[in-house]
Amino acid sequence: MNKIEQPKAFEIINIADEADDMKTFTLKGTLNALPGQFVMVWLPEIDAKPISIACTTNNNFSLSIKKVGPFTTKLFKLKKGNKMSVQGPYGKGYDLKKYKKIICVGGGCGTPSVVFLAQVAKEKGIDVDFIIGARSKSDIPLQKCLNNIGVNLYTSTDDGSCGYKGFATTRLEELANTNKYDCIYTCGPEIMMKKVLDFANNINIDCQISMERYMSCGFGICGKCCLDDSGVCVCTHGPVFDKKTALNINELGKYHRDSTGKKIAF
Repeated sequence: MNKIEQPKAFEIINIADEADDMKTFTLKGTLNALPGQFVMVWLPEIDAKPISIACTTNNNFSLSIKKVGPFTTKLFKLKKGNKMSVQGPYGKGYDLKKYKKIICVGGGCGTPSVVFLAQVAKEKGIDVDFIIGARSKSDIPLQKCLNNIGVNLYTSTDDGSCGYKGFATTRLEELANTNKYDCIYTCGPEIMMKKVLDFANNINIDCQISMERYMSCGFGICGKCCLDDSGVCVCTHGPVFDKKTALNINELGKYHRDSTGKKIAF
């Protein structure tokens, strides 16, 4: 179980627009975080939500957040100089092992999770190809950050307004035909990740996915993020799962559950 702790308030030192309804909040302070881990962001008297860490430095860390409901709408009203309360980091992160060349596939608000991974991978001297999939150019986040990191960046949009026209998974297949990768890492829409996982399995390459599920606590207590009937909680056993484990998750790409536990088909 993740360690239960009191939220800690961090000063917001910068807020940047990333994409449509998506902002990056840079907070003053440090986190001993691994790529793929998350924090619980707490707004007093409102709620707490899990947010992936987008990047860290010696003096600050950033959270890239998409406005999708009442909680994030309130969060977007915070200004530079205000404070944001955070618990964590929590969960299981990605494992870079001793890989030499990897490819990351990010989609939507899942992209920050693999951006942090790309940052750490480059610091370790690993060659990184990175695909961002989105509906259109205005939906693509963190391009500036990725360019600064020094990855080989490929964009894929449904309407062809930026980079490749088509699915990120199709672009992945094309790149994998001409490059030798040690592992594929992905975070984004679950149907996309299921296709990435199946592709990795078909070509016999390692793969790690980061799953999103409804979380109320982040500590493994409430059980709302349990997978199937396994008792495995995404907040404690994940959110990152290796290929072998992910292939045995029966609900992957089929459905998730809302706050009441009701199954919602993708």
